[in-house]
Amino acid sequence: MQLILIFCLFAAAASYSLPFTSELDEHWGHFKNVYSKSYTSTEETRRRLVWEERVTSIVHHNLRADAGLHSFRRGLNKYSDLTHAEYMDTLNGFKARNHFLERNGTTWFPLSNVDIPEQVDWRHDGLVTPVKDQQSCGSCWAFSTTGSLEGQHKKKTGTLVSLSEQNLIDCNTDNNGCHGGVMDAAFEFIKSENGIDTEESYPYEEAGPVRGVDPPPPEMKGPETGRGQCKGPLSIAIDAHHESFHDYKVGVYDEPECGNGISDLTHAVLVVGYGTEEGKDYWLVKNSWGESFGVNGYIKMSRNKNNQCGIATMASYPLV
Repeated sequence: MQLILIFCLFAAAASYSLPFTSELDEHWGHFKNVYSKSYTSTEETRRRLVWEERVTSIVHHNLRADAGLHSFRRGLNKYSDLTHAEYMDTLNGFKARNHFLERNGTTWFPLSNVDIPEQVDWRHDGLVTPVKDQQSCGSCWAFSTTGSLEGQHKKKTGTLVSLSEQNLIDCNTDNNGCHGGVMDAAFEFIKSENGIDTEESYPYEEAGPVRGVDPPPPEMKGPETGRGQCKGPLSIAIDAHHESFHDYKVGVYDEPECGNGISDLTHAVLVVGYGTEEGKDYWLVKNSWGESFGVNGYIKMSRNKNNQCGIATMASYPLV
């Protein structure tokens, strides 16, 4: 009887020692159910602690947003149980390399006698495929590459075709698959191969690179790729290493700590338009972290604000 009593006391003490906030138990359960999360007991303890810390940070930010101190709000998404280091290792994958920064560039000339619209959304023109999810793979460079090529291919042919990121991850040896890359190297690869496979013929599996395996026959051929100026989605790289970006939910993202140099760029995304919201200019950006990120997979990033987050530092697109 004494042993049973001692065991019960020990169990009770252990339960009180768990470093969880009990008020969040229900919300943790919802998070796991909504995003189909499954952990071992040890892993769940670690993930719960990471998640709770993120919840606290989000609540503090949103209270400040309610007071008018921020122009955007943060929120949970399917990756909210990842540490900052894991975000950087698995969801950021832009790796700038100098020998690709100076190739195929064109000189920008200021526009004259051109009526520039106040707002653009290339989704309305059918130039943008649905939001994709790179999952636990630093392949954002591949998604940015296919995104701009999909738009230009649609402009030329009238048909929007989802293109294969896995083709690039597996076969583009100038980039490093899930360990990062740069869009210009991918454009050069597509040019050298006279095309790229479709998503349907070569679906995304996130693993890579796979050597010694021939890809399926390509179903879409013909893009000539280079860089220049265009009307359509643009491949860009940004500084996305801040927690505020990872948790962005709605509003115009404004992060004064963002860098805009080449060395600051960590993540590749796709600009699909621009506009103004409540007096704040923004770029409309398609991410590749699934639809739980931001507004159904999109983020509005500050525009006309000293190239915040380096959004204009490395913009490019393919000539088709």
